[in-house]
Amino acid sequence: MMKEITLSVEDILKRDLFKRAKVIAGRNGLDRRVRWAHVLEVQEFGSVIHGDELILTTGVGLQLDHPSQIAYVKKLIDLNVACLCIEMGSYFKEIPDQILEIADENDFPIIIFEETVKFIDITQDLHGLIVNHHNHMLHYLDKSSRRFIELSLAPNGLQKILQELYKVFQRRAMFISTDSKSHYYPLANNDFQKMAVKHFEELTGSQAGKRTVILNGELFAIMPVEGLGQIWGYICLLINNSIPEEFDYLMLDRAALAIAQILVRNRTIEERKQHSEDRIVRTILHRQTYDEEEVQMYLPFQGKDLLFRVFIIKTLPPSEHIGEEEWDDIKLQRSMMIRSLFKRFGFFPAVTVFKDELAVIAAILPSNKKEKENFQRIIHQLTKMQEERIFTGSECVFGIGRTYKKIGQLPKSYEEAKEVLTLHQLQLAGTSFFYDDLGIYRVLLPLKKSGSLEIFVNDYLGPIIEHDGATESDLLTTLKVYLECSGAKKEASDQLFIVRQTLYHRLEKIKQLLGEDFMEPGKRLAIETAIKAYNLIKK
Repeated sequence: MMKEITLSVEDILKRDLFKRAKVIAGRNGLDRRVRWAHVLEVQEFGSVIHGDELILTTGVGLQLDHPSQIAYVKKLIDLNVACLCIEMGSYFKEIPDQILEIADENDFPIIIFEETVKFIDITQDLHGLIVNHHNHMLHYLDKSSRRFIELSLAPNGLQKILQELYKVFQRRAMFISTDSKSHYYPLANNDFQKMAVKHFEELTGSQAGKRTVILNGELFAIMPVEGLGQIWGYICLLINNSIPEEFDYLMLDRAALAIAQILVRNRTIEERKQHSEDRIVRTILHRQTYDEEEVQMYLPFQGKDLLFRVFIIKTLPPSEHIGEEEWDDIKLQRSMMIRSLFKRFGFFPAVTVFKDELAVIAAILPSNKKEKENFQRIIHQLTKMQEERIFTGSECVFGIGRTYKKIGQLPKSYEEAKEVLTLHQLQLAGTSFFYDDLGIYRVLLPLKKSGSLEIFVNDYLGPIIEHDGATESDLLTTLKVYLECSGAKKEASDQLFIVRQTLYHRLEKIKQLLGEDFMEPGKRLAIETAIKAYNLIKK
């Protein structure tokens, strides 16, 4: 089948205009691909060669000294020229043995015409042939696309698509999944399967976009299978040459699209079964009564030693113009996307989707020592997603509650995750999305809810706040910076952009308002806490 798609030097030699041509070197390279024919009569040609050209010349460019002739041929080989055709005669009468040896060593065909030929006739003939082959390739790709779509609707369609690729190329084809079962045709041994899956699990960032990969010493062309803003796996095709053909990638692209349709359809069917999971997660997080048997039946939690965290994603609500039916579709796709992503990083997720929020109960194996790192990787993946209709990650805010051992404790983790969201929206949480890392705010937030925080702030900062309000001064900022600089006056004045004398004047006023002992350890700690509390109340 591939013979009908590609055009080789051997195919060219069968044309009528080449009947009297002779191959005098590089006969083992007659299978080289020919993409175009080019007449070359200059010595400097690097900028006009793209690779895979059949070069026609009268030998003008070879009228050089012996070392230059060798360099000329080596450069053609380095530029991946398909073959060199020389018209022997007026300009060039014989080819040195050393050039023939270089051509044989590199399987680079050198073809000679021993009588005058019309290059224009050759180029017209070959260009017409190449264009016809190109049209045939496009027709074959279109036919293959329809065939792949047809197979995607058949039982065991993914395996049948791989089998179709093997039928076309006579080379191994496989689909390596990032979070489910991988497929191979022909079937590979267990060691190769484990090695292939492990290799693709380790691909991250720019590596995931590599176009070739070496597995067990064999070179494969790869194409990611993408859906809902993420990579679900890679379709791989064994290649015989060091550089994959354009046709290889075009076929892989069409096969990847058909496989993506299979995966989306399968996950959609599976996701529609998850309605009970969505309901149970909401029931748990909102402290409603739930049935233990239902939890065991519908939530993907295994074993008794799991730990749990609640992960919240705050999103923009959908447009008012989106109807309920369309929202149900968006909700389904969001749930599929989140579930797949969490599974990829080793969690057992249970998901519920609100219009402006997604909440995930993430079950964690105690052996997962990189739990927090994997949550960060999930956040990184989510922020990169720009599927506008489904999920725009750059507009999201994230919050992660503490780890708990019992399902009944998860409402607490949910409230903690919401508090992280709140602090991020107020720009008070720093760069962490974990409740564990909130520091003093873990104490301040409950006090704020109880109404005690305002009293605490007034007790330690009331005189300064009143003074700033009455005089339009900003002693509170001076105090904050001075404390952050640990009482270093030069550093504080530099950060405040004031001369040191002005700082001395302000500090005297602060002493009058707060007392001479405001820098003593106990009182200083209370004042620093009150400043954070004031920022929390004010924002």
